[in-house]
Amino acid sequence: MKQDQINTFLTDYELYLFGEGTYYRAWEKMGAHEIEIDGIPGTRFAVWTPNAEYVSVVGDFNNWDELANPLSCRGNSGVWEGFIPGVRSGNIYKYAIRSRYNGYRVWKADPFAFYAETPPKTASVVWNLSGYEWHDEEWMATRHLKNHHEAPISIYEVHLGSWKKGLSYRELAHELAEYVSSMGFTHVEFLPPMEHPFAGSWGYQVTGYFAPTSRFGTPQDFMYLVDVLHQHNIGVIIDWVPAHFPRDEHGLGYFDGTHLYEHADPRKGIHPDWNTFIFNYGRNEVRSFLLSNALFWCEVYHVDGLRVDAVASMLYLDYSRKDGEWIPNQFGGRENLEAIDFLKKFNELLYSNCHGIMTIAEESTAWPMVSRPTYIGGLGFGFKWNMGWMHDTLLYMSKDPIYRKYHHNNLTFSLLYAFHENFILPFSHDEVTHGKGSLIGKMPGDYWQKFANLRALYGYMYAHPGKKLLFMGAELAQWNEWNHDGELDWILLDFPSHRGIQLWLKDLNNLLKQEPAFYELDGSYEGFRWIDCNDSDQSTLSFLRIAKNREDIILCVFNFTPVPRDPFIVGVPKKGFWRELLNSDSSYYGGSNMGNGGGLMAQEVPWHGLPYSLRMTLPPLSASFFKATQ
Repeated sequence: MKQDQINTFLTDYELYLFGEGTYYRAWEKMGAHEIEIDGIPGTRFAVWTPNAEYVSVVGDFNNWDELANPLSCRGNSGVWEGFIPGVRSGNIYKYAIRSRYNGYRVWKADPFAFYAETPPKTASVVWNLSGYEWHDEEWMATRHLKNHHEAPISIYEVHLGSWKKGLSYRELAHELAEYVSSMGFTHVEFLPPMEHPFAGSWGYQVTGYFAPTSRFGTPQDFMYLVDVLHQHNIGVIIDWVPAHFPRDEHGLGYFDGTHLYEHADPRKGIHPDWNTFIFNYGRNEVRSFLLSNALFWCEVYHVDGLRVDAVASMLYLDYSRKDGEWIPNQFGGRENLEAIDFLKKFNELLYSNCHGIMTIAEESTAWPMVSRPTYIGGLGFGFKWNMGWMHDTLLYMSKDPIYRKYHHNNLTFSLLYAFHENFILPFSHDEVTHGKGSLIGKMPGDYWQKFANLRALYGYMYAHPGKKLLFMGAELAQWNEWNHDGELDWILLDFPSHRGIQLWLKDLNNLLKQEPAFYELDGSYEGFRWIDCNDSDQSTLSFLRIAKNREDIILCVFNFTPVPRDPFIVGVPKKGFWRELLNSDSSYYGGSNMGNGGGLMAQEVPWHGLPYSLRMTLPPLSASFFKATQ
């Protein structure tokens, strides 16, 4: 083999790294790559199938003939390689695999393919990722300031196919960027954009880990979407699914006639909730595949963060399993040691190689130090979804206000652990599907009270320590559950109450970015102080948010009943004028327009253990914010 040919194929060292689990840029050589050998253009293919006795490439270029283009195995690596002259971008292909076991024969999509046919078709597509000219240099140079624990972060969670129906990546780029900018959100988070056969999985059952779904365009079109969002100063987070993968025949499962990517024992290899396969995190080549994939999205597509789905199911061997349905680890415990090690390495790899990114765990248990560095024993994530806060808050808000006083601790309990992790407060897609109803539908009371309750809920969310996440449609107060086959009910904005919710969220986002007290100390007790957390009889809450300079202080007061409180006295630490920043009961948002005339002068009357107090009108079902001025 000539030297130029050697350089285009996997080197012995790269094969060694792949087998060691440390080949972190495996996409550069694995899969299909357009090259020239001795001046002859074509495509080099490489696929890991260690238990095959024969592998070939079949496609539209050879009439799907299994005998036309066989690959060769590279020693004991399990990697099969070959060069096919004349195959170029746009050609469709699969791997034809004949196992050395049980006579198993199958055609598989390429695990490393950059592009795939549009479902329900399942073949891979040869594709060249070069040629796109990025224009997000300013964002990339400064994003570390936007993705930081002390930065304002409000995330708009989006399903690509149902924000507005029928838009391509390029069409979505401009409409979404302009809308998110106008609403004041700092980031978007896409439900998994990777290729998936079943639209009803919303992308969470991935078959093409390296391929943006072709439903909306090409890989370069997806680059354009990310690029335009960055040019509008909007960060891009994508959901990433290393917890499981579907059993579709063309996918990763039973890849070469053996359980290659997944555990062979169903007690470790089958996810009982979704009937999907679970990755074998202890297998080195699987680690190379997954870790390369995580790095790939950050480096090739410039994404700013990965939100890792279903982390809890990875951490526990007995997750959703009964006694006898799981296998303890080597020490007899329920912790998945291989998955824990994998997650730590994942976080170390991304944070050391991709400046300014963030990683986020969807983790619903009390596992300690999820968002703490690995060098002190943590899992290494940047942030963790606060699922406990979400459940408790929605439970409280679903109660008729007359009964809320008996559930007051559902609001206050979260502050006992609010600073144990770097939390994101999520009202995600999971809360508006599977019969759970919409957020506005969860609110009690008559028509007016439902909207007032929703405004109070969002106000409480934005005042509470932690970054914010809202699924699309939350800003419209959609009555219907989210339907992935439809689109958001944009027509609702013709109605004043719905428009008022959108305006309220827009102002909350802008206030979040304008006031350091709301974000600088999200992860520290120093940024929060209760004024009164015990007024269960009136269902009110009052607390302070405090900036790092200790001078910027914001008073947050909530009334979770439809009864106005006048007068309502709140202790404050500073004298002088307290300007009313926002009041959810303003008629501008659809409220009854009770308030405090733009602000109040503090009186030298000690209250709540503080030297001064404000004597205010507290509107019904409201969130009110005041700032001390000099």
